[in-house]
Amino acid sequence: MNRANQSFDVLIVGGGAVGCAIARELARYRLSIALVEKEADVAAGTSGRNSAVVHAGFNNRPGSLMAKLCVAGNQGFPALCQELDVPFRKTGKILVAFDETDLATLRRLKAQGEANGCRGLELLDRAQLQAKLPQVGGIGGFFSPETGICDPFLYTVALAENAAANGVAFFLNHPVTAVAPASGGYQVTAGDAVFSAQVVVNAAGLYSAQVAALAGVQGYHIYPCRGEYFILDQIAEGLLPLPVYPAPRAGEGGLGIHLTPTVHGNILLGPSAEYIDSLEDTASTQPVLDRLFQEAQQLLPSLTRKQIIGAYAGLRPKQAPPGEGGYRDFVVREDKPGFVDLIGIESPGLTASLPLAREVVALVGHTLDLAPREDFQPRRQGIRRFRDQSPEAQAALIAADPDYGEVVCRCQTVTRAELRQAVENPLGVRTLAGIKYRAWATTGRCHGGYCLPKIAQMLVEDYGLAPEEVTYRGAGSPLFTGRVKE
Repeated sequence: MNRANQSFDVLIVGGGAVGCAIARELARYRLSIALVEKEADVAAGTSGRNSAVVHAGFNNRPGSLMAKLCVAGNQGFPALCQELDVPFRKTGKILVAFDETDLATLRRLKAQGEANGCRGLELLDRAQLQAKLPQVGGIGGFFSPETGICDPFLYTVALAENAAANGVAFFLNHPVTAVAPASGGYQVTAGDAVFSAQVVVNAAGLYSAQVAALAGVQGYHIYPCRGEYFILDQIAEGLLPLPVYPAPRAGEGGLGIHLTPTVHGNILLGPSAEYIDSLEDTASTQPVLDRLFQEAQQLLPSLTRKQIIGAYAGLRPKQAPPGEGGYRDFVVREDKPGFVDLIGIESPGLTASLPLAREVVALVGHTLDLAPREDFQPRRQGIRRFRDQSPEAQAALIAADPDYGEVVCRCQTVTRAELRQAVENPLGVRTLAGIKYRAWATTGRCHGGYCLPKIAQMLVEDYGLAPEEVTYRGAGSPLFTGRVKE
């Protein structure tokens, strides 16, 4: 969608999990709403590059907004994922102690979690730890039964698709370059368009301080902190049933290198925590990955490098500068009349995304009348996964749509029908990454060596893209740059 000089009641800046949750919650009211995102798809930043853990809330300081919203988000997450048809599994989580200092940390976290309203927290001695996870080292542990795992990309996509189905306009490839006061609100320049809005919500993540400064709100600073990960093959079912973390150490930028099963059957090792200067640098680096694997082996000695199939990195938008480490509280504030800032929304921002959105709705209500819509539709139907069906259900799918009978991605058993549904998504995304994360093709051992050319061919032959228009993540990432043969 690309329309210049559009006018809306609310304009949201940022298409991460929080921005898309805000869009969906505001869609419950009789408002005209738009969301602008600088990338070619939603979840292209922090929301699509994390550990995919739904946190319980025991890591956060009692009384903080972060603690309150994390616990609320955790307790509402299963029902939300059911509404949105997003994979979620309540796995529980174990923190492991390796010395007496760690044991004291775990006792403190249990008391802190209970003060925050976390349920069922339990300290484990060595025997109890070994009974739950005999493959893990350590002298004791801490069990959180309410922790879970999800697919963060699909979660964000589902929020966006449901918001779009309820009337929210999405403008992808629209980076914000100017924010100016205007009669009755603000004028925002984004990409090649100018938007007028009575209320602007800044949910720009890593760029939130810059967007605030464009609006004349000074004093915020974001420090990007890079976390690198390894991806292990689909071995989680037999090796690790739940996330395993070390007891956190003071001064670090994250929760420590941990092991996390995914809803797709892989295991993630990571993340590291390294403050960097760039808001864009998501490179993987050999020294950090080597250290990451060594520390992960301390938790799970049976790990081997031959189980690794990939690596990636993400950036946390931290308010706490290098040297301080740790976490500062979320900022959710109407810094100017009709201008709402969300600053420093790092982990557990994914978990807290819906409660954060509700905080924003209340602030929007200072300016606009929030009249509920009777026709709001909270449910969204995702792609029907062929490999998850029974043989009888698979036969029925093929009978109804023969494209379900053609497996294009052999590693993940993704059919042509699923790829078509991914391409024909409500947001109009046509990138390889967008298709990958919606249908999960190209994520197996061969990294798309078999299926990626077939997907590109489908985009050209069935959807009318020129070969040069087939990109991985949008502008600047072409798969083909010219012809060698006519």
